Amino acid sequence: MNIQQIVSFFAFTLLVAVITWWKLRKTDTQSQQGYFLAGRSLKAPVIAASLMLTNLSTEQLVGLSGQAYRSGMSVMAWEVISAIPLIFLALIFLPKYLQRGIATIPDFIEERYDKTTRIVVDCCFLIATGICFLPIVLYSGALALNSLFHVGESLGISQGTAMWVMVILLGFAGMMYAVLGGLKAIAVADVINGIGLVIGGLMVPVFGLMAMGGGNFLRGVEQLTTVHADKLNSIGGSSDPVPIGAALTGLILVNTFYWCTNQGIVQRTLASKSLSEGQKGALLTAVLKMLDPLILVLPGLIAFHLFQDLPKADMAYPTLVNTVMPTPLVGFFGAVLFGAIISTFNGFLNSASTLFSLGIYNRLINQKADSQKLVRVGRWFGLGLALISVLVAPWIANAPQGLYSWMKQLNGIYNVPLVTIVIMGFFFPRIPAMAAKAALLFGICSYIVINYLVDFDFHFLYVLFFTFCINVVVMLTIGWLKPRETPFRFQDAFAVDMNPWRNAKIASVGVLFAMIGVYAGLAQFGGYATGLVAAVCYLIVAAVVIYLIYSGWRERRAASVTYASDVEER
Repeated sequence: MNIQQIVSFFAFTLLVAVITWWKLRKTDTQSQQGYFLAGRSLKAPVIAASLMLTNLSTEQLVGLSGQAYRSGMSVMAWEVISAIPLIFLALIFLPKYLQRGIATIPDFIEERYDKTTRIVVDCCFLIATGICFLPIVLYSGALALNSLFHVGESLGISQGTAMWVMVILLGFAGMMYAVLGGLKAIAVADVINGIGLVIGGLMVPVFGLMAMGGGNFLRGVEQLTTVHADKLNSIGGSSDPVPIGAALTGLILVNTFYWCTNQGIVQRTLASKSLSEGQKGALLTAVLKMLDPLILVLPGLIAFHLFQDLPKADMAYPTLVNTVMPTPLVGFFGAVLFGAIISTFNGFLNSASTLFSLGIYNRLINQKADSQKLVRVGRWFGLGLALISVLVAPWIANAPQGLYSWMKQLNGIYNVPLVTIVIMGFFFPRIPAMAAKAALLFGICSYIVINYLVDFDFHFLYVLFFTFCINVVVMLTIGWLKPRETPFRFQDAFAVDMNPWRNAKIASVGVLFAMIGVYAGLAQFGGYATGLVAAVCYLIVAAVVIYLIYSGWRERRAASVTYASDVEER
């Protein structure tokens, strides 16, 4: 490990910690609202940065680049298609969540259905988070950082010991932010790390293309677009990891669960200062997702051109960073990667603490607990869950490969039934709690059967979409046979300002056409005649951007005139 790498790594990491402490020194982290929901004070840029950093993990940086190394650009669907669910979040889900003033998604489940359904959902999320997701985040993060900095070799210790050291370091950092500072600390750190991630993430393909071109960036771009150009094709075929049909069916459904009903993600938008800020944050996140192919996928294609003999595809990203990045910047990028890892870890840790404290503890154990008690319980539970994750993570290396894959798939057990009962709860007010329980039971059982007991030839995303359709039919049938006595109605809790962003719909149109334009522009490399479609999409996006800039200028001008008039009257 080079001294310049060490200095740049710790310099950026300490900068993030100091700025976070400075921002939080006068912030309320003892009350329920302050700790779990950042006092409902988050604005659009903070929401977008926090959503992006919580979403981004080493599993994506390493995994998507590895898939692109093997299969090409079509794997970008995992990221770019997220624009559609984020539009759903801004226009459909978030207005209903904020209208009710809920702190967790299970809060809505309990109001819409009943307490038992809520407890089942709480338990599913906590089990999947504690046993599966958090240990894998720590393990994959430790693996990536160890590959970048060669910790074992530098310290003269075995690779197994190096993994323990990195896991403990990551777990401790995550605990400091999530357990002590709450959601506000996470969100502030995410903004700083987000800036670093955009800068560092875009540096990797830039230096990679320069390496491809022998020091000339444009020559590298020319080689990328002429040699093996078909790998830039965005349209996945039947043999690709994400066929285009699966992307437009099951993938949209999976991403809707992730962005619209997953507590670890949605909690950032529930902490919005207002509906308008939450909608801006969600749509800004959709715009930022368009950069993900450059940060997450393109490095894998560049690595394919530079190193065609890697023993494992997942080594593409760390190998590229170590090879093409200047030595001091490797340390900086390692610090950014460190921030992305602990952001994902502490984001889901804080959400798990929220669910346990406000759900399991407050509903089953102590219904009279005050705000401070709930925060203390949440902190202790988060500490315990983090310690368990730290202890479990290194042992993943000793598990059979099948077990590791099984643990990564565990989250799928409850995502389809959960998103089903939330959507049906929105639009069908007479569907009873019995239907939600039936959908949960059928969804969980069918997922287990499909993934572990029966061998299907269909892509699993098609199977998930088919399961969702059956769940919808089950709930509609039960609702028709035995409907609720009184329809469910959304009552305003007056938790935040519910005035929507007046440009939310036009901005959503711009985001949608931007997504289509990205796909159409890259599809040409696969032999598709989509150039005209791409051009039209880009023109529409440009028109939307101009309109939004003009609209913002008019609002600011109107506000300044109103302020000046008020001053004159006084």
